[in-house]
Amino acid sequence: MSWSLHALPILLTIAAWWGSTAVIARVVGRPQHTYRRLLGIASLLGVAGLILNISLLQTLTISSAIGAFCAALAIWGWIEITFLTGAVTGPPPAHAPRSHGLGRAIDALRAILWHELLIIATVVSVGLVTAGNDNELALLVLLLLWLMRSSAKLNLFLGVRNLGEGFLPPPLLHLLDFMQKRRMNLLMPISLLLGSAITLQCARDALEATTPYAATSATMLATLALLAVFEHLLMILPLPAEHLWRWSLANRRGVP
Repeated sequence: MSWSLHALPILLTIAAWWGSTAVIARVVGRPQHTYRRLLGIASLLGVAGLILNISLLQTLTISSAIGAFCAALAIWGWIEITFLTGAVTGPPPAHAPRSHGLGRAIDALRAILWHELLIIATVVSVGLVTAGNDNELALLVLLLLWLMRSSAKLNLFLGVRNLGEGFLPPPLLHLLDFMQKRRMNLLMPISLLLGSAITLQCARDALEATTPYAATSATMLATLALLAVFEHLLMILPLPAEHLWRWSLANRRGVP
């Protein structure tokens, strides 16, 4: 396969990653009275993503790979909006957050329980629709996003240098009670190794692909996995992630 076949998927994935993060960060930074409309728009886009994915399940072309990737991002964007607006998080706390031990872990899980169940239900639903079909890219993208996002949440719980406070809208500021500022934790090296292994395997699949669809889909997965590794590095490097999305966070108080 020509290197030019990999260049476009790489650029599209990077642009979609940065752009979707910027748009979501911007809209959830608006006044909370706008959240109902935002949830409605996000829900429509999520349904559109699901329909688009279904329509491409039997198609194996460069366009269908890009379409499936966009469908997965639309579905994941809906998941993110439901969380960041505070619409789907967890049951109301029965007591003040415990400060250490198993109790703290249980309280942290309760704080986001409904959202975690929503992710599971959504990914399982897409998996049931996708099973037995040719174009599985949307499902693979969702699984990768779920895996690396879960890793990020665990690392925030265990402690990292940069908590990304600037990305948290008012409905989620209470989650800072479950995060810790530390230079490093024992899970982070494992997360980085896992993300790097996925990146290398997908990159190998892309280079060994025998069809344009396979090359495009594997390249997108490799790029997305590499970006997830980069996001993990931003947690521990002396470089606040907010600097990469300064424009989209400009409507937040306390963000320079």
